[in-house]
Amino acid sequence: MTRDDDLQRLLLAVHALTRIAAIDTQNDAPAAQWRTLTLLRDHGPQRLGDLATLSRVSQPGMTRLVHQMDAAGLVERGAHPGDSRVSVVAATEQGLQALERWYEQFRAALSPHVADLSDAEWQAVGVAAAALSSRVGMAPLRPGTSTAPVIPPAAAASTASASASASATPRTSPNKQKEAVR
Repeated sequence: MTRDDDLQRLLLAVHALTRIAAIDTQNDAPAAQWRTLTLLRDHGPQRLGDLATLSRVSQPGMTRLVHQMDAAGLVERGAHPGDSRVSVVAATEQGLQALERWYEQFRAALSPHVADLSDAEWQAVGVAAAALSSRVGMAPLRPGTSTAPVIPPAAAASTASASASASATPRTSPNKQKEAVR
């Protein structure tokens, strides 16, 4: 097995577990809603274009999703403090509470599928989760909690600048992304 094979197997297994748990929760909200709320929780209020870039969706797609989430009271839109023509999206308290409830349901649904992992397997999961989440800019968790992340000032600044530069950089084709991973 190569490292590429291991990464592929890991991603496919996580995707399969995610789909199984999502089906088990019988929650009909789109996964993009939970991803968007998580991004807003972890990165704070975002310009609509930056949020689309962070979520890796088109700006029109993010505009539609934010409109639906705004109507449901999960997010709110406001003017950018430096440019009133720019829309900034923030999670509402109701949205953050809904996200926490969804994470609780998701963990409860996922738990039976991984309950028989050994201590060594759990340790491997923890190491892999920490290593990979740090590579994609995910915020570390507060010690002793399972969901509320802490964004160190340096990480928040680098994530914001990476987001800004990503929106100005042309997207890489999937084949070039695969080559870059190798």
